[in-house]
Amino acid sequence: SAMGCKNCCSICLQCLFGYETNVMLVINNKGVGALFRLIQFLIIAYVAVYVCWIQRAYQDTDSVISSVSTKVKGNILTNTSIEGVHVWDVPEYVIPPQGEKSFFVLTNVIPTPGQTQSKCPEVRSNTSICFCESDSDCIEGQTEVHGNGVQTGHCVQYSDTIKTCEVQAWCPLENDTIIPKPALLGAAEHFTVLIKNNIQYPKFNFRKRNLLHHINSTYLKNCTFDRKTDPHCPIFRLGHMVTEAGEDFSVMALKGGIIGIFIDWNCDLDFPERFCIPKYSFSRLDNKNPENNVAPGYNFRFAKYYKNNKSIETRTLIKAFGIRFDVIVFGMAGKFNIVPTIVNLGAALACLSLVTAICDWVMLTCMKDHDQYYFNTIFTILPEK
Repeated sequence: SAMGCKNCCSICLQCLFGYETNVMLVINNKGVGALFRLIQFLIIAYVAVYVCWIQRAYQDTDSVISSVSTKVKGNILTNTSIEGVHVWDVPEYVIPPQGEKSFFVLTNVIPTPGQTQSKCPEVRSNTSICFCESDSDCIEGQTEVHGNGVQTGHCVQYSDTIKTCEVQAWCPLENDTIIPKPALLGAAEHFTVLIKNNIQYPKFNFRKRNLLHHINSTYLKNCTFDRKTDPHCPIFRLGHMVTEAGEDFSVMALKGGIIGIFIDWNCDLDFPERFCIPKYSFSRLDNKNPENNVAPGYNFRFAKYYKNNKSIETRTLIKAFGIRFDVIVFGMAGKFNIVPTIVNLGAALACLSLVTAICDWVMLTCMKDHDQYYFNTIFTILPEK
């Protein structure tokens, strides 16, 4: 019993303080050797090409913080039967004057001038129940979601053959069934916009703007963005941006749409600051699916109010079609840092250590002489000194 306890304690101490070492067995097999070197090469290539070169896993990273301001320039002269000769300048066709990373440029309008608070027949519409035969078909005080005012209870003549319910509203009512073609403000494609973009990477205390060091006042007054000749000019022609987005400005101007202006600030800060420059691209963002083209384009309404010669409040209602430009800034910066370098180096060494285990498994299971290799594997326990 005492001897058994002694042997048990001896075995436990041996297991606790013993040290095991692998016995090296050299296998002269070209297949296993080739597999061993191939896996090593693949792991090293993966770490060097993908992890270090493409992913830059040796760097610490930070996301961009950005601010944007825009300024549009251009004028258009129109001559219509409703408004006559009219010069459209920046305060009229850029709505609103100040936008957060976006601006809207008017390209087409349906104006309804001289509206006053009065009574008039409801406009014929496929979406509103306004047709009637007599006053009994109209309910005083009723409002239609898609209507233009509050019904008075009277059925009045809309045209020679059609009667509609009379409404209390801003009269005469708007008729937006016919959209001007070509677009009244189609010449807006020649307008230009100056985009000023300031970015920073706070983790690296790095700040920059898209007006690069070589851009001076003289250059800014004469340049327009061109991907080949002036890729760093911050002044863009509206028609050029729409074309680069794969659209026809004259077609898009009819009902409007949304264009994205993308500014890419991906930078490797291990290189000098001058190599960190913005890259511009453009894309249409609103739906343009010919199979499901419900409510296409981009439009809204606004009104200009004034007093007429009888001091009656009057307004001009404008249904505005146009293109909204959204400036979208994105980017990631990286800079060498010892911590991610050590972490990824350790991961690479761990992957390399698996090569021996894979080759052992292949040798002991797939080779013709696997029994001979198995019995030649020797485990030795050295005696305690």
